[in-house]
Amino acid sequence: MTPEDRIHGLGIWKGPIEITPITGGITNRNYLVRDRTRRHVVRLGEDIPIHHISRQNELAASRAAHAAGLSPAVLHHAPGVLVLEFIEAKALSAHDLQNAETLLRVIPLVRACHHDIARQFRGPAAIFWVFHVIRDYVANLAAAGSSYSALLPGFLEKAEALEDAAGPFEIAFGHNDMLAANVLDDGKRLWLIDWDYAGFNTPLFDLGGLASNSELDQSAERSMLEAYYQTPLTPDLWRRYSAMKCASLLRETLWSMMSEIHSTIDFDYAGYTAENRARFERAFTAFEQDTVR
Repeated sequence: MTPEDRIHGLGIWKGPIEITPITGGITNRNYLVRDRTRRHVVRLGEDIPIHHISRQNELAASRAAHAAGLSPAVLHHAPGVLVLEFIEAKALSAHDLQNAETLLRVIPLVRACHHDIARQFRGPAAIFWVFHVIRDYVANLAAAGSSYSALLPGFLEKAEALEDAAGPFEIAFGHNDMLAANVLDDGKRLWLIDWDYAGFNTPLFDLGGLASNSELDQSAERSMLEAYYQTPLTPDLWRRYSAMKCASLLRETLWSMMSEIHSTIDFDYAGYTAENRARFERAFTAFEQDTVR
């Protein structure tokens, strides 16, 4: 059965439908579907245990995020299918977030995610602990005989140092995939979408991911942290944040290495691995240098 057949077979549409693929997804297949009454976003994707993705958790997080006023409504769901309200909006880019004004608009959205979604979430909730995810990826890459196997012991050693440096830890409900493209601007307000990896975590993981994925400079990172915490930045917070930013980049690198083996989506995962590995190594070197000072 093709994705189009699967969408047609949902039985929820009002009249004939028009299906248009939405480009850019590297975990799910996404489609814009228009029927007689409205436009919808359809996400097709099964559980991906190797990436710690549970679609039941994604559904619960999507509903909670909508109830918190942060995300579009869930209109329908079925195994491997999520149908969402379509929002006429522009996805932000890394370049957008490098603008100080835009970045400061995004911070309240991130804070609301961390503070409001847990109050709306119902049912069993996931924990997304990045250091567990890193260890699991390393074990699975080694078991699969990955071409990157020689790098794995060094990654584990660095992850242990980062986990030691990143505490003590606050706990909040995290998005855990804080790419600029997951923030939509409809001209009036911002929306946060895509809850594949949602779960309880430390806020510094989302903030580190937001900064690293958007390649923010250090001045922007400091402004971001002061805006989020609404207090002057301390050396202790900077060190803990820097450790979590490195962990975010290492997790993204290992995610891509694993996707090189398992994903069937047409995407240059090898290139993505190389890019994120280089960014991780640069960030870790900067973290070590800060530690020595």
